[in-house]
Amino acid sequence: MAFRRTVLSMALGAGLALGSSMALAQKGETVKIAWIDALTGLTAATGQNQLKGFQFLAEQFSKSNPAGVKFEITSFDNKLSPQETVNALQAAIDQGVRYVAQGTGTGPATAIIDFLNKYNERNPGKEVLFLNYAAVDPSLTNEKCSFWHFRLDADTSMKMEALTTFMKDQPDVKKVYLINQNYAHGHQVAKYAKENLARKRPDVQIVGEDLTPLAQTRDFAPYIAKIKASGADTIITGNWSSDLTLLVKAANDGGLNAKFYTYYAPVSGTPTAMGANAAGRVYAVGVMPYEAPAARKLMDEYKAKFNDDFYTAQIYNAYALLTAAMAKAKSTDPVKVAATLGGLEVKSLGGDVQMRKTDHQLQQAVFISRWEKAGPKPYDYSVENTGFNFRTVKTFEPYVASTPTSCQMKRPAGL
Repeated sequence: MAFRRTVLSMALGAGLALGSSMALAQKGETVKIAWIDALTGLTAATGQNQLKGFQFLAEQFSKSNPAGVKFEITSFDNKLSPQETVNALQAAIDQGVRYVAQGTGTGPATAIIDFLNKYNERNPGKEVLFLNYAAVDPSLTNEKCSFWHFRLDADTSMKMEALTTFMKDQPDVKKVYLINQNYAHGHQVAKYAKENLARKRPDVQIVGEDLTPLAQTRDFAPYIAKIKASGADTIITGNWSSDLTLLVKAANDGGLNAKFYTYYAPVSGTPTAMGANAAGRVYAVGVMPYEAPAARKLMDEYKAKFNDDFYTAQIYNAYALLTAAMAKAKSTDPVKVAATLGGLEVKSLGGDVQMRKTDHQLQQAVFISRWEKAGPKPYDYSVENTGFNFRTVKTFEPYVASTPTSCQMKRPAGL
């Protein structure tokens, strides 16, 4: 899908003239965003990385953006708990915050949506908008869709549509094992994998399936033994953070040579666990091409500051969309911004993106990358200083991964 560009494309660090003729009503305002995610427990490394990403890009976009606003991030540790998430959200609202960002886990995301649906209806003039950067349960933009919720990532079904479109052309994929976390996302990865493979590659056998407790398993050796015994040549997993890092480590330790098709191999800790043993065998589906100039510039700057890797392109989407919407609405008011975000098109690190108005699911290109030894530019980036990186092997335009929605969105009067 080729999107016509309706806003000025913005590259990181590029100057943007804000002439007096624009007379932006919100210029100079500080927009506070409450970041609510896990900073403790087995998923702490992921949360800390993504919080730094939000803070880093707050600094970058505060220097130059089409709305002329500044950003301030306040962080809250929700410990992966929906109840802790609601407590943090209420605390943020009490501090005057009107934008919230969250991404780790369907439970916390659902809790935010449910809370804001009620809160915003009861508190006109004090509405809060939810920027979901990584909670990928399709129901959040289908039966649970909300005017106050915007998803910046491709959802589970969209990513599996792209992943299996790639896999159908891989003749070495014959026997597949599914191992996923035992919560909504993991169940959906398994469901969509089975449905899509049955449709696209009916010859492929599903030779085993496991669901593991979320962020609780410390030894995956027993699961690796089952996978080896099944004769699987391919593993599909939506695992992330420690549940993928320890799975990959156990696979290497156990001599499992199967290929991995993953959602979150680039997330903190997993690249180091993969190392040289996984070269050419681990694939990831995502929304950022690592060798793209804009992405690489951001990655280099982030690494120079934190000695860490930037891998959550959805954070960039949040700022690009927010600032474009605020400029167009000439306001930072969440109601006006939400109304403007629907249908908005901007330039992201992965190309042109559009926020679908019907369900607030971002439509964007999806990329398949493979873990490879670093090479000449633009493939010379070293992820987690391993000497390896993720190299794009296939790009799917937005229409390939796009999935229909059943959303019947309730909108405020007049919008």
